[in-house]
Amino acid sequence: MTVKITMCTRDDLQILQEISIETFNDTFNDQNSPENMKDYLKRAFNFEQLETELFNISSKFFFVYFNNEVAGYLKVNTDNAQSEEMGDESLEIERIYIKNKFQKHGLGKYLLNKAVEIAKEDNKKKIWLGVWEQNENAIAFYQKMGFVQTAAHSFYMGDEEQADFIMTKTL
Repeated sequence: MTVKITMCTRDDLQILQEISIETFNDTFNDQNSPENMKDYLKRAFNFEQLETELFNISSKFFFVYFNNEVAGYLKVNTDNAQSEEMGDESLEIERIYIKNKFQKHGLGKYLLNKAVEIAKEDNKKKIWLGVWEQNENAIAFYQKMGFVQTAAHSFYMGDEEQADFIMTKTL
């Protein structure tokens, strides 16, 4: 098993878009209406939106490769790119997306550790993320990695308001 993590560039936008749509759809399609899924995927993962996020100086994207195949990615945010006001001493893990066929190989842990490494390099005191309250597998993973629920916030899937748990880990 060979695992490699590389920073994404503009040349990676097409693959980034494909993975975003595939993984989000695979994870959340069964629990949401087709209309809300279509609306969210179109808004969140269109080429222009991803390009804007990729070029935000306060955001970073990283691909994870498993045996030389792109298996997923990590997106982290600092400063004004964070989706909640968490302050200058925080780093947000906005996305850890792993394709279904690569799950259960420890790749999420590799990406989470990469986020911790970035946070420490940037002298951050905590890392945090939002996770859908019904995503039990992800919640269990984050708890195993030392995160605790500290709050909740609204997440809109199309016209439906859902709740995300805010989970935090002090470094």
